[in-house]
Amino acid sequence: MTIGKIIDGKAFAATLRDTVGEGVAGFVEATGRKPGLAVVLVGEDPASSVYVRSKGKMTVAAGMESFEFKRPDSIGAEDLLDLIEELNHDERVDGILVQLPLPGHIDEAAVIGAIDPAKDVDGFHVVNSGKLATGQEALVPCTPLGCIMLLKDELGDLSGLEAVVVGRSNIVGKPMAALLLAESCTVTIAHSRTRDLASVVHRADIVVAAVGRAEMVKGEWIKPGATVIDVGINRVADAEDGKSRIVGDVATAEALAHVRAITPVPGGVGPMTIAVLLRNTLVAAHARAGLAKPAGL
Repeated sequence: MTIGKIIDGKAFAATLRDTVGEGVAGFVEATGRKPGLAVVLVGEDPASSVYVRSKGKMTVAAGMESFEFKRPDSIGAEDLLDLIEELNHDERVDGILVQLPLPGHIDEAAVIGAIDPAKDVDGFHVVNSGKLATGQEALVPCTPLGCIMLLKDELGDLSGLEAVVVGRSNIVGKPMAALLLAESCTVTIAHSRTRDLASVVHRADIVVAAVGRAEMVKGEWIKPGATVIDVGINRVADAEDGKSRIVGDVATAEALAHVRAITPVPGGVGPMTIAVLLRNTLVAAHARAGLAKPAGL
């Protein structure tokens, strides 16, 4: 039985960070300043705090300026919007990221909409979403852009391939479909209301699973020789010792007998997200300075 390839997202992300670092050095030489990324964290969610610290460390390691703004979860919506407005006008800041989720009393859409689209390195603003959907140059959400990079590295030209995206979120599913369309794939977005999901998935050359349900996509659903990108991060209890472990949206052990290649969880898509965030910040900095996007990005 042939076992599919495990795609090494950590290695690809490290290479991308190196490329970003080279681009940062060129930007500093051209402008006399470092690109700057501002991260806003509201509240004390442990997972978000760890993630923000990791972003800060990697930002500095890439040669950029890291600005962190921590606010209590009791902050009023107007105060948060005032902070965003300050960052929009701060010439040191090229990228603004507001860590989600936000407390329930704050309208996330209003906060995202307040970010200057030119500094929206998460790619969530409706201006960037609209540009992506219509094939224009835009800042693209980090996770789907990382996925497309992994796919092109593994498969080369994606033109003509049939792709199924399982999940229709604004953060992953919809922008992922737009990126695949831009690569001339034939794209289907599947979701919780899709009839006979297994047969829909089975016809795909590329499967991107981003639905947030542990091991929902079974190995037998996968077309032999397909490439699978597993975006899911789900914590489940181990049946033997009860300890928790992280699994994806795909039953990887089953899928390995069918796939050409698959991303593992953890170690696949996850490392790409921060690397692409750094890439987006550098691209935004170049655009704001009137410079061409660096080669390789």
